[in-house]
Amino acid sequence: MNDVMIIGTVALDTIETPFGKVERALGGSATYASYAASFFSKPAIVSVVGRDFPGEYLELIKSRNIDTKGIQVEGKTFHWDGYYEFDMNQAKTKKTELNSLADFKVRVPDSYKKIKNVFLANIDPAHQLEILSQMEKPELIVLDTMNFWISSKRDALMKIIGMADIFVLNDGEARQLFETSNLVKAAKDALALGPKAVIIKKGEHGALLFENDKHFSAPGYPLEVIKDPTGCGDCFGGAIIGYLSKAGKSDHSTLRKAIIYGSVVASYNAEDFSLNRLKTLTNSDIDKRYREFEDMREF
Repeated sequence: MNDVMIIGTVALDTIETPFGKVERALGGSATYASYAASFFSKPAIVSVVGRDFPGEYLELIKSRNIDTKGIQVEGKTFHWDGYYEFDMNQAKTKKTELNSLADFKVRVPDSYKKIKNVFLANIDPAHQLEILSQMEKPELIVLDTMNFWISSKRDALMKIIGMADIFVLNDGEARQLFETSNLVKAAKDALALGPKAVIIKKGEHGALLFENDKHFSAPGYPLEVIKDPTGCGDCFGGAIIGYLSKAGKSDHSTLRKAIIYGSVVASYNAEDFSLNRLKTLTNSDIDKRYREFEDMREF
C-alpha cells in the first residue's frame, strides 16, 4: 500500500554546469521527490510523459518501489534545457518545451485516492488544486512551488497555500510572493494563509522552519563536490514528506528531523547529474550524514 502520493513533472533535462553536461537526462519535480521519499516510504506518482520517454528511466523509477500507475503517456515528454554558472544557486533557462504537459489532465487512480500524505511538487497550481479535488480526505498536504507560478498563477497558488499543512518555498520565492525582503515577515504572512508550518529553503545555506510559536534553523551541508544542484529542492521536499509519513506525525520535533533528512538527501543529489548519485545512495549513507548534521548543531 502506497503511503505518499506525489504530483509533479517527470521530465527530460538537458543541463550544463561548470563541471559537465548531460542531454535529455531523467529529471522533473515528481521524479526527484518520489525517489527521495522512497528512502522512507512507498510513494506513488501522478504525472505525464511522452511516448519518447526512455523505458530504462521508467524502470529506474520503479526500482525504488515507486508506483507509476498514475503516470499517463501521450505525445512528447516535457523537456527543460538550462545551465548554471559558478553561482550554483541560480539555474538559467535556455528552453522549455512543455509538450504533453501543456494538455495534461489530472487523473488520480482509484488506488491512490485514499492515500493520506500528499506532496504537491512543483507544477501548475491548477493541477495541484485538481488533484486535491480527487483525493479522499488526505491528512497531510505538503506544497512546493516556484517563481514562474508566483508570477503567472498567483490567485490559484494563494488558494492552494490555504489548503496546505506545510508550505515549502525558497528564499527568493518567499520575498517575491509576499513582496518583502524580510523572510520572517514572509513566513508570518504565509502562516496567516492557513499552513501550520512554512519551510524556507536557502540553498547551500540551509533552511528555516516557521510555525506560529516556534522556529528552527537547519544548516547547509558543507559539500566539497557539487556537480549539479538540479532537483535538490524537490529531493528536500520529497524526503520531508517521506519521513513524516514514516513517523506518522508532524509535530515540531518531527518536522525538525524531517528537514535534516531532507537536507541530507538533497546534499547527496548535488554531487552528480540527474539521479546518478541517488542511484547508489543507501540508508546507511543517509544515517551517517544525518549524524554529521547532529554534530554540526551541538554547542
